[in-house]
Amino acid sequence: MNAFVIDAFEFCRLKERREGEVAVADLPRLADESVDRKGMLAWTLHGGNNRQGHPQLSLSVSGSLHLMCQRCLAPFEFKIASDATLVLAQDEGSADEIDALLADESVEVIVGSHEFDIGQVIEDEALLAIPLSPKHDVCPDLPAVKPAPEDEKVSPFAVLKKLKQ
Repeated sequence: MNAFVIDAFEFCRLKERREGEVAVADLPRLADESVDRKGMLAWTLHGGNNRQGHPQLSLSVSGSLHLMCQRCLAPFEFKIASDATLVLAQDEGSADEIDALLADESVEVIVGSHEFDIGQVIEDEALLAIPLSPKHDVCPDLPAVKPAPEDEKVSPFAVLKKLKQ
């Protein structure tokens, strides 16, 4: 993907909206995680301000890519559906202050710029959506594990009952 660069602060001020699709193969770090570099990601980016008046980007990323199952070592399709709220700061110091002020784990505070690469943010969000150890819900080649049959539990009083007879 060619760098898709915006002025992040102006984008938020004007409350702009952009959307598009990008191939997994065009995102180098994500492609390295993929088995075959195939797949597409759809993305939507909205600009605006949060309640405190800070510039804020809302990013949605969805799509799929092929990952290697860490249990059976077979490739499988992994669906990505991720939403992120990114509050923009002018610099690292401001980012730390805003982060402390917001004290909200669901909001990411990042340093914005007048040459902000949306492709990097889309790729970051997709990478964060991938589990550390990806695996099938149920591996197709492995037998389903059945719980071991429980032996009937014998009551400790059953022995006493036998003595009484």
